[in-house]
Amino acid sequence: MTAVRYELIDNIALLTIQNPPVNAASHAVRAALLNGLEKAEREAKAAVILGDGRTFVAGADINEFGKPPMAPILPDACNRIEASSLPVIAALHGTALGGGLELALSAHYRVAVPDTKVGLPEVTLGIMPGAGGTQRLPRLTGAEAALKIITTGRPISADEALKLSILDKIENGNPREIGLQYAQAILNDGKGPRPISAMPSPTTIDFDSWHAAALAKGKGQIAAATAVRAVQTACELPFFDGLKRERELFSNLMASPQRQGLIHAFFAERAVSKLPELEGVASRDIKQIGVIGGGTMGAGIATASLLSGFQVVLVERDENAAQKARSTVEKMLDGAVQRGKLSPETHAKITQDAFTTASDYTAISTADMIIEAVFENMGVKRDVFAALDKTAKPGAVLASNTSYLDINEIASSTKRPKDVIGLHFFSPAHVMKLLEIVVADATAPDVTATGFALAKRLRKVAVRAGVCDGFIGNRILAHYRMAVDNMVLDGASPYQVDRALTDFGMAMGPYAVSDLAGLDIGWATRKRKAPNRDPRERVPSFADRLCELGRFGRKTGRGYYIYPNQKEDPEVLQIISEERADQGITPRDFTDDEIQRRFMAAMVNEAARVVEDGIARRPLDVDVTMLFGYGFPRWRGGPMKWADMQGLDTVLHNIHTFAQDDDWFWQPAPLLEKLVTQGRTFDDLNKKAAL
Repeated sequence: MTAVRYELIDNIALLTIQNPPVNAASHAVRAALLNGLEKAEREAKAAVILGDGRTFVAGADINEFGKPPMAPILPDACNRIEASSLPVIAALHGTALGGGLELALSAHYRVAVPDTKVGLPEVTLGIMPGAGGTQRLPRLTGAEAALKIITTGRPISADEALKLSILDKIENGNPREIGLQYAQAILNDGKGPRPISAMPSPTTIDFDSWHAAALAKGKGQIAAATAVRAVQTACELPFFDGLKRERELFSNLMASPQRQGLIHAFFAERAVSKLPELEGVASRDIKQIGVIGGGTMGAGIATASLLSGFQVVLVERDENAAQKARSTVEKMLDGAVQRGKLSPETHAKITQDAFTTASDYTAISTADMIIEAVFENMGVKRDVFAALDKTAKPGAVLASNTSYLDINEIASSTKRPKDVIGLHFFSPAHVMKLLEIVVADATAPDVTATGFALAKRLRKVAVRAGVCDGFIGNRILAHYRMAVDNMVLDGASPYQVDRALTDFGMAMGPYAVSDLAGLDIGWATRKRKAPNRDPRERVPSFADRLCELGRFGRKTGRGYYIYPNQKEDPEVLQIISEERADQGITPRDFTDDEIQRRFMAAMVNEAARVVEDGIARRPLDVDVTMLFGYGFPRWRGGPMKWADMQGLDTVLHNIHTFAQDDDWFWQPAPLLEKLVTQGRTFDDLNKKAAL
């Protein structure tokens, strides 16, 4: 199959791009497209460019990023199309994104079917449009509208694109038919080429304000702010000078570590659910889901399931608790209506026909999957699963939403351990995208496959995890949290730590996160772990002191911060100061850089152990977990990718340096030492796992 199929219909040349699955604008496509255009210029009076299959062109070929460019590169292909002596029509369907939209903008006219989406999402990959998008789009839409599209990266509908003059016409039909009809109409009207490059420059706006806003919103990410300057050149420079400047800015971003991080995140997100153990394994059919526990997590899980079309039965301990849980779920669904994610009609249908509550386990005896979301206590969970063993139908998947506890022990409470799996949702469960799928020793392969199928249906990113205390994410969190607590004991403040780590790019600092989750959760975990704690471990007590005062964070109005305005609390600093005095610690100053290096060294070191222990199969599993569950900055790629870019030898050197103060906590992970000795990276392990 050729990359572009050429047909001559009467006097119109059809150039159909054939590069499944998304018709990426690869080198083969670009070369074949220009060959076809040259042939059309000899034989035809107009040319139509369209895509085969389900879409026009969904973007440039991302596999070519970072490799030496092969002529014709996309900017040259676009310029050649625009310079054609024939009127060129782009007939769009599916999506025209990134390089696909830039290709369409190089045509002289654009027609699309009604459900087409167009956009320039390059900023999500740490780059910006580099084939004329920042120069052609604002000449059609104006600078402000173009900036909204480019700096957000969001796709827009065909209707919106028509209003912005990106499209010339919306027409029902298939792209071949509407392309031919529109081309014939162009010829009948005597119209010729209409290059955007010949259109007037857009009116200038306050680009400095746009640039500052993009930097602030990006929290360290520079692509959107760089794109603002590229659009500015469309207003201030002649077209081809603007193209040259656009290419310079694009090339700078291509060479940046942020591009490396975001490309890694893009591929890791797609690779994380591809597991050899699930090849050829069919999942079980899930139509009805039972949820046990109607607190924040249980209600969130029920809401997520209802929004994805499942029948849901939620069980609480008594009728009053069941009614309270129903009210919580209905409020969450109300929020989905307010956000435009759910219509009022669908909301009513869901609450009437798909959602029921009960106070007896017999109500879930027909459920295909039952998800337990009760209090994080092993005794309570064992009791629940023992009861489910008597009530659940044969073949039902029995899942625990535990954040830390041993799934093998939970499974031992039943006579069907092969049906038991951990499904660790993150709060709020109807919003957060991460789902850790915890595979116990006896979990059947089709149960694991069912967990991944559920995640896909819920539109969540699923990561396979093994059984240990905290699985992937919370095990790593416990380690880096110990590192920051030790820094606070030694002289830093919780507020400096939070500021330093949000400056690094974290969505929230660890102490603000604790307040959001509830300090009582960590308190319960510390009590559970206390009997087995190593005597060499430093155990700060300031968090326990806050809990003893009833300060559990946001839900009580005080934790590390004072709410609702999240103000710093001088009493917290006094409690910490008293503990330092009790332990004979003379506080010292920490720079923000040292806070960041210690935080990241602790995270990477424990993550290396998690991979070495097989809890995470690949380093990319850690990256995806931290990106989607813990607010790690996407533009840094994840902690393992960050470590690769820093240099594993640098990370190991930092650990050895920190070990001079605490050689128990700062013990280098054997895997990290091995990779440094061999001159390898974490990404080498990802590639090995893919073979």
